[in-house]
Amino acid sequence: MPRFPSLILRWLSCGLFLVFALTASAAEPVKQASFIPLWLPQAQFAGYYMAAEKGIYLKHGIDLSIIEGGPGRNPSEYLRDGRADFAALWLTTALQRRDAGLPLVHIGQVVQQSSMLLVARKDSGIRTLADLAGKKVGLWGGDFDIPPHSVFDQHGLKVQPVQQSATVNLFLRGGIAAVSAMEYNEYHSILNSGLNEDELTVFPLKEHGANYPEDGLYALETTVARDPQLVSAFVRASLEGWEYAFAHPEETLDVMLRIIKDARLPANRMHQRWMLSRMRALIRPAEGSGVGELSRQDYQVVVQELRRRGLVRAALDYDDFVKGNHALR
Repeated sequence: MPRFPSLILRWLSCGLFLVFALTASAAEPVKQASFIPLWLPQAQFAGYYMAAEKGIYLKHGIDLSIIEGGPGRNPSEYLRDGRADFAALWLTTALQRRDAGLPLVHIGQVVQQSSMLLVARKDSGIRTLADLAGKKVGLWGGDFDIPPHSVFDQHGLKVQPVQQSATVNLFLRGGIAAVSAMEYNEYHSILNSGLNEDELTVFPLKEHGANYPEDGLYALETTVARDPQLVSAFVRASLEGWEYAFAHPEETLDVMLRIIKDARLPANRMHQRWMLSRMRALIRPAEGSGVGELSRQDYQVVVQELRRRGLVRAALDYDDFVKGNHALR
């Protein structure tokens, strides 16, 4: 009997310690923030969704809302209007918006290289880039046209551009000789249509003079000036989310398929698995390489090409535009 009071006191003291510990941890306020990716939910953005799903953003002190991207939801406009704190953009897009007066800055580079392809059938006689001369080539339009046109210019090619929709159906039906495709998306759709890899001629733009970094993270200058700790925490949590996604692919696919279905979009596990595996190669092109950094050389190449094409007026200095390289090693 005499032991019970001492045990009760011990339990009470432990409980009080936990209360004080929780109170101390709660003293650090969780900050509200929002992020819009480039497109609809898919494994191309798995790292962000997993960082939210697994509490990684919360661990870094952020209660993050992920805004669904897609048609009619321009990430740079969401930044401009204050509807999002952070956005994913291609470097070519971000530099043009900055040149046009939107004070956005680069805070982290996720996709380290181009994943854009031009794909043709071998039985059409297209085996080299030169064989595209005079042929109908599907292009998406807008900023997505910059890399292929850069390749055409560098190789002195004149093609017949054809407006390409969100599908590759025109190519599959023989309406165009070559089609634009992202390695992680449309290329897999072409293979799923019944065409084998050995029946195709594939031109990765990164191997033909247009290795332009794609998905990067951006914010307004005012956001970076007001709360640099929030910006740094967002980028680091996002990169940790990608690391988690790559380390737990099946769990990640489960989560992404649930999110895609909740958005009432068609979901295919095989296609999402392909996308996730290709994203790993694009985000970590070499084992042990840093993730999150935009190289000065890649930056200068893109700036020079945009100036050559008259898409930006002035060469913005790297250090004025890149405000954070939060690399994971």
